[in-house]
Amino acid sequence: MSAPIVLVVEDESSIRDMLSFTLQTAGMTVQAAGNAEQGWQLALNETPDLVLLDWMLPGVPGVSLLSRLKSHEKLKQVPVIMLTARADETDQVQGFEMGADDYVTKPFSPRALLARIRALLRRFDDATLGESVVAGRMRLDTTSHRLTIDGDEVKLGPKEFRLLQFFMTHINRVFTRNQLLDEVWGDRVVVEDRTIDVHIRRLRRALEEHGCESYIQTIRGSGYRFSVTE
Repeated sequence: MSAPIVLVVEDESSIRDMLSFTLQTAGMTVQAAGNAEQGWQLALNETPDLVLLDWMLPGVPGVSLLSRLKSHEKLKQVPVIMLTARADETDQVQGFEMGADDYVTKPFSPRALLARIRALLRRFDDATLGESVVAGRMRLDTTSHRLTIDGDEVKLGPKEFRLLQFFMTHINRVFTRNQLLDEVWGDRVVVEDRTIDVHIRRLRRALEEHGCESYIQTIRGSGYRFSVTE
């Protein structure tokens, strides 16, 4: 298996060098950039397996690059870990709602960060394995990241895709918001419960045109359940 490519977008050279050394020592290939535009060009050219992205970059901020990455067809599935000194929960929620997959506040332990990188890479690798998942009128292809309903393709964002994949592989089971956050975002992520509600609403809107929004059911006082029986 080839070494994973990690793109580091960080303007502080000392942190950038430390991250590069840590990742290379761990057997990963590193591409490094000091600003958003350099990071964008490297992402387009290299298609990294993961991006470490600083929030506060000179000129274009990291969250703008995050939005750009998650809007690009080739790059939207690449996991992104935000690195930032902004520890406020509101900032974390903003980062996750814009598509970040994890959020690490400075200062951080290089060893702990490396463990989170490996866990995220494993989770994304696992998500690409296996055959299509079928439930009711829906087919989810985990290799091409495509959802079809009665043969028609339905566009989903990365988080909505992973959320639906989890639902479709755990039919008729009720999950709390915290359980869904742990399964889709990871158990080390601290984020408000309402984040899951935002993505549930987006997922339902995407399914509504095909009459499948009722597959995702709200269980009052408990959480959510996926069922093809209404």
